[in-house]
Amino acid sequence: MKTPIAMITGASSGIGEALADQFARDGFDLVLVARSEDKLRQLASALRATHGGTVHVLPADLTQRSAARKLATALANKKLELSVLVNNAGVLEHGRFADISATTHQQLIDLNISGLTAMLSTFVPGMIERGEGRVLNVASIAAFQPVPALASYAASKAYVLSLTESLSEELRGTGVTATALCPGVTETGMLSGAQAKNENLKIPDFAVGDVRDVAEAGYRACMKGEVICVPGLVNQLSTLSSRNTPRWLLRRISGVVGRYTTRDRHRG
Repeated sequence: MKTPIAMITGASSGIGEALADQFARDGFDLVLVARSEDKLRQLASALRATHGGTVHVLPADLTQRSAARKLATALANKKLELSVLVNNAGVLEHGRFADISATTHQQLIDLNISGLTAMLSTFVPGMIERGEGRVLNVASIAAFQPVPALASYAASKAYVLSLTESLSEELRGTGVTATALCPGVTETGMLSGAQAKNENLKIPDFAVGDVRDVAEAGYRACMKGEVICVPGLVNQLSTLSSRNTPRWLLRRISGVVGRYTTRDRHRG
């Protein structure tokens, strides 16, 4: 039997790196994708040393329209067929919508939405044709509600969640499944970067998830073919609460928090 292959985007750090370790630990060969070739090669060496197996490194900028097609060509040249596609690559920008440049908003959309969609449209048809495969799209609990000060990010993750749910129904009976991993705040470089830009972005320790726990939960859900995975009790309660709270009240509460985290920029 062939060794199953998982392609993981945004694999150079954070949840993507932890997912790569999780898949390698369970016997998958890997295709690692991110912009930084150096970071990918360092990770590939570490994974080979720890778990064995084959690890391919394919640097790519998924904001470029041709990126998914070029990745598909690279895999075809290597005669590799994906068992699992993990769409983890994404960016976050914290701040008031009007204070963030149009270019930055567009870059977020190009990666979080357009890049992810291109990867799905490029690789899912082949999975359907073969009659097997799994997709893991990394969304966020921000997908379940509006998040002032993270407006574009939350909207992009709502897109990811909605697309995954729709896709999961379309894929019924094909042998292919789609899962949305919706973590809460997780201890990653993305969080550290956002906090470095804004000292008011303080989050209690109990609300910050461990990246390895998040990756393990997402991996298990993907392998089981579950549609939505929200890791951690705090996040599950938050998600349930947001679904049962009137949207006008949810907006007001989120607005108070959002204004607090951006207040210093608008004093005086």
